[in-house]
Amino acid sequence: MERDYFEEDSYLKAKKRVKKIKGFYWHLFWYLIVNGYLLINILFVLGEDLDAFFQFHNFSTPIYWGIGLVFHWFGVFGKSSFFSKEWEKRKIKEMMNKDDRED
Repeated sequence: MERDYFEEDSYLKAKKRVKKIKGFYWHLFWYLIVNGYLLINILFVLGEDLDAFFQFHNFSTPIYWGIGLVFHWFGVFGKSSFFSKEWEKRKIKEMMNKDDRED
C-alpha cells in the first residue's frame, strides 16, 4: 500500500512539473507571436525609416515582457539548469580532453 502512495505522489509531482514546463512554452510561443506581430506592424507603418524604428518605445513591450519571460524560465527550470552536476561533469571532461589534445 505504501508503494502505491509513493507512485501516486511521484506521478502527481511529475504531472505538476510537466504542466509548469508546458505553461512556460506557451508563454514563449505567445511572446514570439505577439511581439513579432507588433514589431512587423510597426516596421510597416514606419516604412523605410529605420532610425524611427530602432527607438526604445518600439521595443519596450518585447523588452519588458522578455524580462518577465526570463523570470518565468527561472521559476520553471531554475538556476540548476545552467550549472547542474551534469553540466559540471561535462565541462570537467571537456577541459581534460582539451588538455590531453594540447600535450
